[in-house]
Amino acid sequence: MFVVRPVEESDIAGLEELALAATPGVHTLPRSRAAIERAVERSVASFAAHPDVPGEEMYFFLMEAADPSDPSRRRIAGTAAIAATAGASGTFFAFRNDVLHQVSRDLNISHNVHALTLCSDLTSHSQLSGFYLRSREGAGVEAALLSRARLLFAAIAPHRFGDKFFASMSGMTDAAGRSPFWEALGRKFFQMDFLAAERLIEGARNRTLIVELMPHYPVYVPLLPGEAQAAMGQVHAEGKLPFRILSDEGFEPDEYIDIFDGGPILRAHKHALRSFHAGMTRTVNSVQQDEGNDEMEGSYLVAAAGEGCFRATIADCAPSELSDGVVLPPDVRRLLAVGDGDDVLCVKL
Repeated sequence: MFVVRPVEESDIAGLEELALAATPGVHTLPRSRAAIERAVERSVASFAAHPDVPGEEMYFFLMEAADPSDPSRRRIAGTAAIAATAGASGTFFAFRNDVLHQVSRDLNISHNVHALTLCSDLTSHSQLSGFYLRSREGAGVEAALLSRARLLFAAIAPHRFGDKFFASMSGMTDAAGRSPFWEALGRKFFQMDFLAAERLIEGARNRTLIVELMPHYPVYVPLLPGEAQAAMGQVHAEGKLPFRILSDEGFEPDEYIDIFDGGPILRAHKHALRSFHAGMTRTVNSVQQDEGNDEMEGSYLVAAAGEGCFRATIADCAPSELSDGVVLPPDVRRLLAVGDGDDVLCVKL
């Protein structure tokens, strides 16, 4: 079984091994041991904090599964993260798709021009990042568990996060890590390859050097090469799975794209997200189901409802919509470290 939990300092070596196997440029998993150590330390401190309003907190989760070579051991199957505010340690930058209306009365010509404007509109949003699965081939419900568990935590502790959320998806790159959008725009200002720029800023979009180097005036899209225009708003092949999961959750692409690779940015208000509006808090109990009700069982994302002991997994149980209580299988109880009388948050898969 899979379980998602907050990262711990003892996980650093396993996370480093996971990062080494990851495809460069298409994820926001910390890449170096130093970056991993910083992320883990920041996450541990964030979970231990008691903020009244969202600030610089970043919550880093990992998903564990039984090791195929030794079922008695568990290994890291994936990671996901969520930041309380995207610009807590600086201003978060993105390109906003704008339409500039131009008119010439003398020539009797009026037309609209598509332009990209560097902006900081998303700075106060809570940001989803760091989604990475060890094996995406044949991935099933565990992928949804990994991605959505961080939103279950946000639903349990809404005071830690903003009302609006976003996730920046990986844009189009080729097998060598070349980004058509970066080649047409970013390279002109950074004077380096896409992957080199990503390594320099470690995937962040809030570094001062971005506003120092990127164009401050609108970029007229018709002036960009066709390949770059075609890449705008397109998702990398490895990003299609998280894109689908977040779309099912309630996220939608709108007017923003990533400033480096042109990938789409998905946004949603929390009330549009299933983890918020469809989440049901239920009390764990030991009341047995009536015989013959097995066919009524459904699959649910289930999370321990305490901020300090967050765990999330998948459970098959009787419909939570029909009762204030929920009967969880013994192995699910063990994974979540819950017992009779404890509250859990349930969301139907």
